Amino acid sequence: MTTDSTMQAVTFALGAECFAIPVTLVREILDYGEAFHIPNAPVWLQGITDVRGQGVPTVDLRARLGLAMAKPTLTTRILVVDVPLSGRTVTLGLVVDKVLDVSTFAADQIEAAPDIGVRWGSDYILGVVRRDEGFIVLMDVAQIFSRDADSTLLSQMSAAA
Repeated sequence: MTTDSTMQAVTFALGAECFAIPVTLVREILDYGEAFHIPNAPVWLQGITDVRGQGVPTVDLRARLGLAMAKPTLTTRILVVDVPLSGRTVTLGLVVDKVLDVSTFAADQIEAAPDIGVRWGSDYILGVVRRDEGFIVLMDVAQIFSRDADSTLLSQMSAAA
C-alpha cells in the first residue's frame, strides 16, 4: 500500500542499474516470452504479448531508455503495467533484466531527480533513493512514453489488440 508518507515500488534491474516503478501501476509480473513481432515498429517495441487473452504492446525498456540491448536470460521478466497516456490508460509489457523485490520508501528517503550525470533524461525520473549498494531510480513510466508519436502508437496498438 502506498500512503502520502510512503511509496511502495517494484524494483528491477537493467544491467547494473536499479530502477523502481510505483506498485500501483504494476498489474502483474510474467516470465519472459518472445512477443509477436510487428513489422516496421521502432526498435524498442518488441511486439505484442498475449496476457490472459489481451494483446499487450511489449517494450524493451533498455532500448527505450537508450541503454545497450541484451539477450533475454532466465531472470528476464515482463512487468505488465497500466500507464496513463493520451487521456486513457494503456496496458504495456516492460521487458526488464530482473525483478528484485517490492520495496517501501519513506517520503524523506526520496531525493529529487539529478539534472546531470545520468545516461537517460531526468524528466523520466520521479526521484532517487540512496541505498548502501547504490541508488534506486524511481521512474515516471508515463513520461517515458509521453512523446506524441510514442503515445499515439501505443494507444492505437492497445485499442486494436
